Amino acid sequence: MRTLIALAASLATFLVPPAFAQQDAAMQRPAARAAGEGAGPYAKLVIRGATIIEGSGAPPYGPADIVIEGNRITDIRIAGTPGKPLAVDRLPRDATHEIDATGMFVMPGFVDTHGHNGNAAKAPDASYGYKLWLAHGVTSVRGVSFYGDPARSIEDRRRSAANEIAAPRLFAYQVLGQGWDGGRIDDPDRARAWVRWAAAQGLDGIKIFNRGDETPDVIEATIDEANKLGLGTVAHLSQPGVHSVNARVAGGWGLGTVTHFYGHFESLLAGKSLQPTPPDYNFLDEQHRFGEIAEIWDDISEPGGAEWQAYLAEQKANGLVFDPTFNIYSASRDLMRARNADWHQRYTLPTMWDFFQSNRENHGSYFFDWTTAREVAWRNFYARYMRLVNDYKNMGGRVTVGSDPGFIYQIWGFGYILEMEMLQEAGFLPLEVIRAATIDGARTLYDPKGKAPPFGLVRRGMLADLVIVPENPLQNFKTLYGTGTQRLNAETDRLETVGGVRWTVKDGIVYDAPRLLEDVAAMVARDKAARAASAGPLPGNEVAEAARR
Repeated sequence: MRTLIALAASLATFLVPPAFAQQDAAMQRPAARAAGEGAGPYAKLVIRGATIIEGSGAPPYGPADIVIEGNRITDIRIAGTPGKPLAVDRLPRDATHEIDATGMFVMPGFVDTHGHNGNAAKAPDASYGYKLWLAHGVTSVRGVSFYGDPARSIEDRRRSAANEIAAPRLFAYQVLGQGWDGGRIDDPDRARAWVRWAAAQGLDGIKIFNRGDETPDVIEATIDEANKLGLGTVAHLSQPGVHSVNARVAGGWGLGTVTHFYGHFESLLAGKSLQPTPPDYNFLDEQHRFGEIAEIWDDISEPGGAEWQAYLAEQKANGLVFDPTFNIYSASRDLMRARNADWHQRYTLPTMWDFFQSNRENHGSYFFDWTTAREVAWRNFYARYMRLVNDYKNMGGRVTVGSDPGFIYQIWGFGYILEMEMLQEAGFLPLEVIRAATIDGARTLYDPKGKAPPFGLVRRGMLADLVIVPENPLQNFKTLYGTGTQRLNAETDRLETVGGVRWTVKDGIVYDAPRLLEDVAAMVARDKAARAASAGPLPGNEVAEAARR
């Protein structure tokens, strides 16, 4: 019976975007900021002696002092000459609070352009994901969507904007059709009506899935109406509809962002109009869905060839943003690495670990019988997908950093840093990665509104959304992980753990990143202890094993 119910739910998800009201209601709302959780904003905060990585692509410079009044950067002052002692008695002298960032690096706060906030079954406390994001320097997130209930997303956005909760800035996008009682979105007029309703609710944008009732005319009308009303659009051009609406088609209609890889290679098929799949292929079988999609790597036009370049040039002219989310599928090319990542032991909730296990009912929990051949196909796929994204960046197309946390062995914050690593693997220079993670993400959030972004650069006049780190991220992005990275100390000849974010500043409020991680670790330890106590010590008990991880 449980399997039949789950299958019915899967079919409903496939045919009509669901309202997850019950799951949302069961999820614990983010707690109000506790005493001492984030300090400020200050009348005048000065960050002293840092090297600044501006976010624009400009090279680092420093040492410099950053002056923040309230939630704005009001001045940046050179603090000395590289290689010499810092200047003494530097202005301003009337700081309310100072941070000694001598030898540290300051970047704009990171922007995650593909976020969710789990559900009661995976991560029952909404603060879990928010704190992990902040602990990794992520100060703004586009939720696509955070929850199935738009009102819940809007309420969290309000509370974050008021700094009532420890959370990044939130931008609330909603899946087409979610949240209203006007019936199925099965024709263009109803799609436009839903978009107008979404705008009236105060949503920032719309997520399109390209499935079920989302026929081409419905999608085109949705994008058109959203553009008229200043709402952003993101599309996951899923396989049920990609034969009609691929990325080339959607980009021509004025879509804002293509997230994931869906739709790109389907626009570049060589000698065929559909990806060939085995006769027994079934989209609702997660092993089929993720096992077969990578095989498209060998069915497309030659990378770098005329058709390839023409496609990218067309999308640049359309202004389409690529949000590749490389990290969320990375387990497909190396399952062992993803399953044994350093952070799972201390920071992955037992409920989240349960969700990751091979399971026919949980989205993305495939790997029923994963093989070397599957991993090889995914590595070949990644080589060409990364080439596509890097070539797009090189011709001036915009690429952002999105992590899609809560699936396939990836959790909040950690998956974001992995995405930065994978962009470097794709060919991005470290400065290009940081640009994608900061100002390019910010522009993508504000372009639909017709406004310049108020954050995304370390410049005078910008909002004080900053990441302060003790290690140079341009030398090694691994130093941004909350677990840090290991390095051999030449003097002691011993490995030591270095790195991690030291402070995240959001809206002028200074968060102690290690403390946020300790809060998350305490959540995980508490849940593991409760589970172990209820499960008992029986050998082979799967619940006890999950609690021990």
